[in-house]
Amino acid sequence: MNEPAPLLPLMAKRFRGFLPVVIDVETGGFEARTDALLQIAAVLIELEADGRLRRGETHSFHVRPFEHARLDPASLQVNKIDPWHPLRPAIDEADALQRVFRAIRLAIRRQGCRRAVLVGHNASFDLAFLNAAVARTGLKRNPFHPFSSFDTATLAGAALGQTVLAKASAVAGLPWDQASAHSATYDAERTADLFCLVCNELAASFARAEQRALELGWAPAAPAPPDPGIEDD
Repeated sequence: MNEPAPLLPLMAKRFRGFLPVVIDVETGGFEARTDALLQIAAVLIELEADGRLRRGETHSFHVRPFEHARLDPASLQVNKIDPWHPLRPAIDEADALQRVFRAIRLAIRRQGCRRAVLVGHNASFDLAFLNAAVARTGLKRNPFHPFSSFDTATLAGAALGQTVLAKASAVAGLPWDQASAHSATYDAERTADLFCLVCNELAASFARAEQRALELGWAPAAPAPPDPGIEDD
């Protein structure tokens, strides 16, 4: 007699083994290879028993510019970061990434997923800076998929008709404080709220698609051993 397939944890089932994690970065410019990473925030996404997503823990760090990093005055004027302020609690780039990745690896294991997928507003920007920092520091245990992402600018454009984070939040009925914007922590948390809202609005669509997949005979994503790069220290 065949053994029944093991049940997938809810998050692994919802995103086929991936854990969505919101990332926002504040930087010294637009070029990921040459411009400084100045702040990184990661917001975990949780899934309730009823299938609704909600914002989880935030992990945020100020980052010291790497050696010879470019700092564009125009970018610093927008994000209002003084990279060399004596009271700025900045840490080395490798240290910041290791702390963020450690929290994500724990969440991946706890939610039964295989690896993380980056969620961002204009996600290609955040993913490019993340990947550049990983390459620069030589870190080998990046929990994120190297090129896949969920872009909330695209999701909000389709669901709400707005692609700007502040406007999408406003029409979705989410709070927005312009004075707090362009902080990695604030923007990541608002992006997480927007991602959860859009996904929750699509719950009925997901249920229909899941049923159709069963009718087509598609097997649900099987539990997989964790990627070696996401194991705990």
